[in-house]
Parts: sequence; C-alpha cells; structure tokens
Amino acid sequence: MRVHVCAVGRLRKSPELELINDYATRFDRTGRALGLGPLSLHEVEDKKGGGMSAEAPLLERAIPKGALICTMDERGKVMSSPDFANLLGRWRDAGRGDVAFVIGGADGIDPSLRAKADASLSFGKMVWPHMLVRVMLSEQLYRAASILAGSPYHRV
Repeated sequence: MRVHVCAVGRLRKSPELELINDYATRFDRTGRALGLGPLSLHEVEDKKGGGMSAEAPLLERAIPKGALICTMDERGKVMSSPDFANLLGRWRDAGRGDVAFVIGGADGIDPSLRAKADASLSFGKMVWPHMLVRVMLSEQLYRAASILAGSPYHRV
C-alpha cells in the first residue's frame, strides 16, 4: 500500500524536512517487506492566499485517484500508536492500493474536503503547526511499520 502525505505549504531546506526524510527512509525500509510504502510527500501551495477553500481543490488534485483519504484534523480520532499500526494493517489487508494523509494549511482543511474523507485522525486536542504535523505523522508511520514488523523501536 503506497502512502502519500498531501500537505499545504512547501518545506524548504529545514530541520523539519531532514526529519521527514529520515523517517520516510526508515518507513520505506521497514515497510517494504510488509507491503507498505513507499512514502511520498505531495506539497501544494495557494499562492493567492485564498485559505481553506482555495487549498481544497489543490489538495484534491494531489490525492491519487481511488486512494483512501485520511485527514489530519483536530476533530479527528485520537489513537494510540499500536491502534494506528493496526489501522494501517487493516487498510493494507483490505487491498487498498493507496492511502493519502491530508494536512491542511494554517486554517485547517475545508469542510467540503473533510466530508470526503474515509477517516480522520488527531494528534490530540492541541493545535499543532502544520509543518510539525508532517514530522509527527512521518514518525508515526515509521513507528506503525516497526510495530507491524515486531521491531523493538516501539516500547510498551
């Protein structure tokens, strides 16, 4: 199952980008044998500053056709890392070819796009900068692959 992170904003050379690349490499290495990956980042940018409503069609174009859509949203479900790993495994085992994790801009994800989502996850009640959410999601994807592989990376 290919994993896509579709996000508003471009990460230039930065510590966040280095972390994302590191976790993506780890995910790809660990997930390959499990039928997970590769992990790819699709960045979109609304150069006119139209907010959520302008970002939604850009994000929709970045989502692969037929992909399961999972929004990263403060209103989404809060899960433990093992539960997230099991969810990824269920999606893979159900024969999903692609899953797209969607991260909105500073104002979040347009309600019209949220309504199309198959799932919605949250990293808690706190609001996180959308650039950090990419890092956190990348790490959790690697952690999920590690859990599914029986690796000691995740300690209970």
